[in-house]
Amino acid sequence: MGYRFTDLTNACHNDWRAYIEHDFVRQLGSATLPEPAFRHYLKQDYLFLIHFARAYALAAYKSPTLADLRQAHEGLKAIVDVELGLHVGFCQEWGISEQELAELPEARATLAYTRYVLDTGNRGDLLDLHVALAPCLVGYGEIANWLNTQPSTLRGAKNPFDAWIAMYESEEFQAAMQAELEWLNARLADVTPARFAELSKIFRDATRLEIDFWQMGLHLIDADLEGQSLAH
Repeated sequence: MGYRFTDLTNACHNDWRAYIEHDFVRQLGSATLPEPAFRHYLKQDYLFLIHFARAYALAAYKSPTLADLRQAHEGLKAIVDVELGLHVGFCQEWGISEQELAELPEARATLAYTRYVLDTGNRGDLLDLHVALAPCLVGYGEIANWLNTQPSTLRGAKNPFDAWIAMYESEEFQAAMQAELEWLNARLADVTPARFAELSKIFRDATRLEIDFWQMGLHLIDADLEGQSLAH
């Protein structure tokens, strides 16, 4: 019996649950998240997605087989064609223009997470990169599914953040998540215990950086940088 993605989440169970069930997520689901916190998150998530698209382009470059290349292509398409398109439209609904998004400075949490993923991909192999990406692609799909199991979650017109949940529960995103899980499970099945320990560290670090990203949104960390940028 080899390893599976669930072994990665089990190896950092507390961090994974702290990410999936973060107060930002809970408040988003219950429609109690302050709107300035959500706007700050939305802006930084746009920058986050740009860098993650670059990471999937790096995955394509590092792909040794056609199957790996197709998987990287699907991940890139999920971000560029689904997430970023919806994200820009969603930001416009919240009064954030595409020009404002293009001029945004990066918050420290955005810098730390995105550069960690790109650095991991540059110095490691394709599996290292996919494991660093997994908390985002798999995690957001799991978060949407988890929110839909919570009695406190409001859906529809009662929740101004409903479209965010809908984006990640969508058939397109859930299919991309399942494809990534299948890819990861196939490769994890062949790794040694020593190699799995290395991958677990990457996954744990990336998950902790996801937690920091939620904290950034919830507590408006570095939000003042955005105001300074617009002032100039």
